[in-house]
Amino acid sequence: MLRLGPLAAAGRLLPAGPRLEPPRPAGGRVSFLRCWPPRLPGPVGDGRPLSQQVRAAADSAGGGGGRGLALKTPKGTRDHPPAHVALRDHLLAAVVACFKRHGAAAIDTPVLELRETLMGKYGEDTKLIYELQDQGGELLALRYDLTVPFARYLAMNKITNMKRYHVAKVYRRDSPATTRGRYREFYQCDFDIAGQCDPMIPDAECLKIVHEILSDLQLGDFLIKVNDRRILNGVFAICGVPESKFITTCSTVDKLDKVPWEEVKSEMVEEKGLSPEAADYIGEYVQLHGGLDLVERLLQDPKLSQNKLAKEGLGDMKLLFEYLTLFGITGQISFDLSLARGLDYYTGVIFEAVLLQQENDHVEEPVSVGSVAGGGRYDGLVGMFDPKGRKVPCVGVSIGIERIFSILEQRVKASGEKVRTTETQVLVATPQKHLLAARLKLISELWDAGIKAEMLYKKDPKLLKQLQYCEDTGIPLAAIVGEQELTDGVVKLRDVARREEVDIPREKLVDEIRRRLEP
Repeated sequence: MLRLGPLAAAGRLLPAGPRLEPPRPAGGRVSFLRCWPPRLPGPVGDGRPLSQQVRAAADSAGGGGGRGLALKTPKGTRDHPPAHVALRDHLLAAVVACFKRHGAAAIDTPVLELRETLMGKYGEDTKLIYELQDQGGELLALRYDLTVPFARYLAMNKITNMKRYHVAKVYRRDSPATTRGRYREFYQCDFDIAGQCDPMIPDAECLKIVHEILSDLQLGDFLIKVNDRRILNGVFAICGVPESKFITTCSTVDKLDKVPWEEVKSEMVEEKGLSPEAADYIGEYVQLHGGLDLVERLLQDPKLSQNKLAKEGLGDMKLLFEYLTLFGITGQISFDLSLARGLDYYTGVIFEAVLLQQENDHVEEPVSVGSVAGGGRYDGLVGMFDPKGRKVPCVGVSIGIERIFSILEQRVKASGEKVRTTETQVLVATPQKHLLAARLKLISELWDAGIKAEMLYKKDPKLLKQLQYCEDTGIPLAAIVGEQELTDGVVKLRDVARREEVDIPREKLVDEIRRRLEP
């Protein structure tokens, strides 16, 4: 059970700049009139007080020593103190455990990609890619997500069948909203299935994974929205939208979860060049949401059912709901025609998970973090990298770990709980002076046996201070060895929480520690 402590970081003193002293002649005497102040860079008398000019000269000569340096992280990023990292590691472990439960293998790819690998894959979000300066003949960029690098990896290695997960940082030159868990540097946790499969079986598994993770983390009520790009494109076609504007119209529809329909319609007409009639016609469809009943209704729609793409998408959506019913998760699934997912590479089923309500007894206002997972099918992306255009069908999901973390962080902080920042199981302690050798020998035995152990870095620490350290850091056991214990060949094992002690024969200590630490 994680316990959260104060999230305070200790401050550091900055090193002072070099001390300026007047130069001394060979004779040892100083002429201040000739030698002080030192020669200043630039023209003498630049309008600043002499003291400021002297300080500037000192900083220039010695690197400034930190004076005047803005100590902060770049916009949209942050440091994570130990308590944050412990909480995040717990969160990542739960997600990865789910991925492994479903048979995925881990891969890793470079944080840098060729610029041409990333461009043209993200629609209007391409402008958010961090491009780097030419560093020797290659135009590079920081990865925007983990999906495009995965597709490049498959094509480059001629892999046609794979189930993989990948946990790594990605970078987006976005407008940060840190209170909503939105940063420019953040983790993504991706699960993808690549290869030829029968329709909707792997797609249903991806949705089951989202459901499992959000249920395991107990974040509160959630809803997983599903749609299909083919259905959306069919809607656009019967509403008179030119095929060349499908992708840009899709990006506009994708904003419906953030702004009212009237604003979306206005953008369609004024920026995307659609007629008001076409926009109104689209609005009749994209504001629909429901379940299998809505799928059945649209299959009977006189116009939509005549569109080949839409009919294929609706047929697969019906099949998807059948599988989701077998998984027992349709109660949290909504067929939502407003879901568009603005990325260019999606070709079929798309989905997105949102939190509906925060179960939070300690905070007056619930944390609003938007979507916490999303994904879909991208059957054409690998073919974009293959020299012969060979396609590898893929479907995957990405868990928005930073947004989930922002919820857990605020919840635990408000509750006043403590999170253990280390995994130490035993503190090796001594009650008297001149027993450092005994502590070092005992802790070495514990380390060699695989026990996570610590000791204080003092020759003769007071016993009370050692035990207080256990309580402050959540160490469950203390192994105390004093003069009498050395004589008797035992170690006094203390249960820190209960404040109970018992003598254990030295040769049985490791087994006793393991027994007590069993879950």
